[in-house]
Amino acid sequence: MTRIAAVRGVLPEHRYVQEEITEAFVAGWGLTGTKRSLLERLHTAVGVRTRSLALPIGGYAGLDGFGGANDAYIAASVDLGSRALTGALADAGLAPKDVDLILTVSTTGVAAPSIDARIASQVGLRTDVRRVPVFGLGCVGGAAGLARVHDHLRGWPGHVAVLVSVELCSLTLQRADLTPANLVATALFGDGAAAVVICGSAHDLPGAPSVRSTRSRLYPDSGHLMGWKVTGDGFGVMLDPDIPEMVRAHLADDVRGFLAGHGLAPEDITTWICHPGGPKIIDAVVETLDLAPSALALTRTSLQEKGNLSSASVLHVLSDTLAASPPSGGHALLMALGPGFCAELVLLDW
Repeated sequence: MTRIAAVRGVLPEHRYVQEEITEAFVAGWGLTGTKRSLLERLHTAVGVRTRSLALPIGGYAGLDGFGGANDAYIAASVDLGSRALTGALADAGLAPKDVDLILTVSTTGVAAPSIDARIASQVGLRTDVRRVPVFGLGCVGGAAGLARVHDHLRGWPGHVAVLVSVELCSLTLQRADLTPANLVATALFGDGAAAVVICGSAHDLPGAPSVRSTRSRLYPDSGHLMGWKVTGDGFGVMLDPDIPEMVRAHLADDVRGFLAGHGLAPEDITTWICHPGGPKIIDAVVETLDLAPSALALTRTSLQEKGNLSSASVLHVLSDTLAASPPSGGHALLMALGPGFCAELVLLDW
């Protein structure tokens, strides 16, 4: 089994309460009457209280189209990703020269050279570090990235690997788009980054959480549920209201089947680490798995305090879970859902 040596989540310095963000969109769109009321209801219904943004709230109006937003994405991603990685390595008692593999996940901007190459240069990773940039996984990327790093370390048990997730969702929001999906996105998504340091089994890390196994699930004929429509203006969000029903239809069987392969059942899981996709999705997870209302308390808190950070969110929840000192000797299930439509499950032992 591979070991999680450290997890560090970071947020941009520009932090706002939800009402400030709501008013900024109302003013930017010139909304009045029923349109203003609809936006206010959506911004209240998602349960987000505060969010951090890559730019000061007044800076978005000055962005010059897709190119300007993407330039801002690159600059902020390298800064946040480097801060997260440096902090995680320090927490693990390791140096940049110890890293053998860096895997980055992000779906809110594009870059070539890729973000991992820029972070490697800024942080001081070795020139022979192995790099794997991953684009397109969206909200499932944090869980999937952890699983793919685990796969690598099974073949290279002496390696130290790092996973870096950076998502700047605010830079993708379409300022001329009044579709329901974009309105929900303006209410729900925030910006942030996270880094995880994972070591192969040859490293002696007593007490560190271990990754026992992973499972991926891709659902057929569901690609329309979530993702991007890429246009000349940038990334246009696709968010289908049927996502919670997809969760109810499939997740429980997938979780039970995965756990059964390891002689476990949902009742044996002592800690649940779930991506905070939104209140309706969280409710669907709780209902379909018949969990106690408190099982996803940290997931709900993360949504309230940070919003949905796409791939970085589940890693923030993982960091918050470890900070709460879960009881040793138990099992945890980390899970997320994302474009595809797909699910990623990661079984952890404390």
